[in-house]
Amino acid sequence: MLETHVHADHITGSAQLCAQTGAASGVSAAANVQSAKLQLTHGERLSFGRYVLEVRRTPGHTNGCLTFVTHADGQMLAFTGDALLIRGCGRTDFQQGDAATLYQSVHYQIYALPSETIIYPGHDYHGHSSTTVDEEQRNNPRLNLAVTRAQFIEIMSNLNLPYPQRIDEALPANLLGGISPSELEVRARGVIE
Repeated sequence: MLETHVHADHITGSAQLCAQTGAASGVSAAANVQSAKLQLTHGERLSFGRYVLEVRRTPGHTNGCLTFVTHADGQMLAFTGDALLIRGCGRTDFQQGDAATLYQSVHYQIYALPSETIIYPGHDYHGHSSTTVDEEQRNNPRLNLAVTRAQFIEIMSNLNLPYPQRIDEALPANLLGGISPSELEVRARGVIE
């Protein structure tokens, strides 16, 4: 099970899924999630069945963001997590976020892909499931090709988004693979609640 980044707004289910299925979890080595069996780095290739995923480091939303790129049935696909959303991008105001770094990541790691590449972001707030490199280069209000690095930094500096409601619970849990510190303590004591 691969994670594009350590989430701050919800608790991942990777630890439970891995425990139930025997799957290995993978996250960016830069994220420092010690429980992840696969500590992924830029340029790594992961094979499964007839597919190969290329790992691309795309920090900026968080320091440990990854984009996974593959070919399927003659089409290139990119799973961007929150680095690039449909007509948006992940915020850069906490968790080692940095607008200048995100701008570079999107332009040099995602926009460098062929224009017809289908992008599957981590989520969308308007019911869409995919976009393309070309659509985002033309239509993303934060990251279209006409937006300069300085303009992007200004845009991101003025979002004034509220602090994520569950960050104080989710971030520590996700750094443990989706296990809350209190649950880990209970497990360590051998107590079942």
